[in-house]
Amino acid sequence: MIGRRGILGAAMGVAGSSALAQGAWPDRPVRLIVGYPAGGPTDFPARLLQEPLQQVWGQPIVIENRAGASSVLASELVAKSPPDGYTLLMAASVHASNPAVYPRLPYDTLRDFSPIVAIYNSPTVLFVAPDSTWKTAPDLVAAMRRSPGMVYATSGNGSSGHFAAAMFSLAQRVELTHVAYRGATPAFQDVITGRVPMTFATLSGALPLARDGKLRALAVCGPQRVEALPGVPTLGELGLGIPDTSPWYGFIGPAGMAPALVQRIAGDVQGLLRRPEIARRILDQGGILMGEGPTAFAQRIEHEMAETAAVAREAHIRSE
Repeated sequence: MIGRRGILGAAMGVAGSSALAQGAWPDRPVRLIVGYPAGGPTDFPARLLQEPLQQVWGQPIVIENRAGASSVLASELVAKSPPDGYTLLMAASVHASNPAVYPRLPYDTLRDFSPIVAIYNSPTVLFVAPDSTWKTAPDLVAAMRRSPGMVYATSGNGSSGHFAAAMFSLAQRVELTHVAYRGATPAFQDVITGRVPMTFATLSGALPLARDGKLRALAVCGPQRVEALPGVPTLGELGLGIPDTSPWYGFIGPAGMAPALVQRIAGDVQGLLRRPEIARRILDQGGILMGEGPTAFAQRIEHEMAETAAVAREAHIRSE
């Protein structure tokens, strides 16, 4: 929710002519840039909110999928756009971890953006094949200790799964070998067929396979259980807890947006998240509702940047 201080600050930050100009927003289509292909986890919230936001704003929402470089290309486009609210980014949590992975980004993650609203997150989950001999996460940890260098798959170098596994390896003091795939699908296939024993994966992408019995969840890496995986414990419950690496999705704009406009967009999205039909769609995708406003969202990004930078240094996570 948006705090009283944030509302007052936004109101005080907009002068007369600017306030009048923002009152007319939007008077033309709004571009929503997604840094991944259509149909993926980051694309899902964009499509989910497209029609409801069109109804609220009275203008078309044009989704543009600009896939490539772990959303760096999409982020750069938004960073260099006018701060008028007509070009927004559907960001994923790699927005906060990319500075730790890519040493020379074409933008400054803190200075060049206006965090607006965090929509929801979807936890990283530790999965094995359905016929795996490891029935619990402690069983798997015991095997890791017996066989240093055990292989795990992720959707790519610097992904949330990569960071979760690195944190897990450091916390449990076990040696693991990372195999980075070009996307989640080939990683899942090699776990299902037994070529790779396990994967740390975003639940929203793996959930259809888990529901079909093709992947078996051993533990949720986030701080709480999720409705979509009844009976699956968290790593914390098992005494194997790590910092929360749950990938999140949210709206971010270019730096310099008027505070009143940022608050307007955040409030409209928060209102949509209170609609039962929208909340249910997110829960059914393995999501956990957030609805964080600009201040809390900005603080989250800054915290995760520092946290992932420390893990990247210790685990030697760098761009390939």
